[in-house]
Amino acid sequence: MAPPVLICGSMAFDTIAVFEGRFKEHIMADRIQSLSVSFLVPSMRKEYGGCSGNIAYNLNLLGGHPVPVATVGEDAGEYLERLTELGIDVSRVKVVPGTFTAQCFITTDLDDSQIAAFHPGAMSFSASNDLSDVKAAWGIVAPDAKEGMFAHAERLHQRGIPFIFDLGQAMPLFDGADLERMLGLAQVLTVNDYEAGVVEQRTGRSVAEIATRLQAVVVTRGAEGATLLTEGKTIQIEPVRAAQVVDPTGCGDAQRGGLLYGLTSGWSWEDSCRLGNVMGAIKIASRGPQNHAPSRAEIDAVLHATYGIRLPA
Repeated sequence: MAPPVLICGSMAFDTIAVFEGRFKEHIMADRIQSLSVSFLVPSMRKEYGGCSGNIAYNLNLLGGHPVPVATVGEDAGEYLERLTELGIDVSRVKVVPGTFTAQCFITTDLDDSQIAAFHPGAMSFSASNDLSDVKAAWGIVAPDAKEGMFAHAERLHQRGIPFIFDLGQAMPLFDGADLERMLGLAQVLTVNDYEAGVVEQRTGRSVAEIATRLQAVVVTRGAEGATLLTEGKTIQIEPVRAAQVVDPTGCGDAQRGGLLYGLTSGWSWEDSCRLGNVMGAIKIASRGPQNHAPSRAEIDAVLHATYGIRLPA
């Protein structure tokens, strides 16, 4: 059986509604101080999301052993049932009484402009999810409530469990001192190219310098692949051509799932990043963060065709 991986982060519902018009035609700039608008949204869908749920979903597709660590509300029954049916261990997902699961309500128009509202709900209590007795090969601290991210990082560090710090959507919460504190606990930093620039600006250090104190830094670059910095080397990881580009939501989480599978399988950093690229390319061809469902054979075929390597039997 694959070794357990602790996936610390948010679990959420995303409700996406489509306004079949354009916001700019209904929002009057000279009346913005007394804005009161309503949009008819004939189509709407509800997605399972959150970084912990998304990463766990992708690692599970590969045959890994994800253990999501998250706090959810009393409305999370259907989400937990789904994960359980997929064979994902939800024993570390804590239900907080009297709360809703974190939820994002997004209305998008024909220009792909978005109006969103986010309710953190149970996510605000993520620091209360105790990890004092856990055992795992690896962990990841993905976007969550800031207090929870630090709590998970400290607990993983205390237990000697190596982990990835995934800044992602939590970027606005972390100033330079916060980033330095987290980097002092983590073994790996994963960021996209924009986030890498923000980290450099806030810490006053280049990612190359940051990498000298970590096992690795991985900078994802979308259709341009990724950059791996490890052991004093900078390695460009060539991209995977996506079958089609439908929706980037959750691509970073898919990449993290592939990276973690490679690491727990004893792969090199380079090959682990390659698998991460494969998972991101597969996800982007599907709408929503957890609606792609390739078989391991299909993932293996893309991995082999692009990089000439195979998943373990």
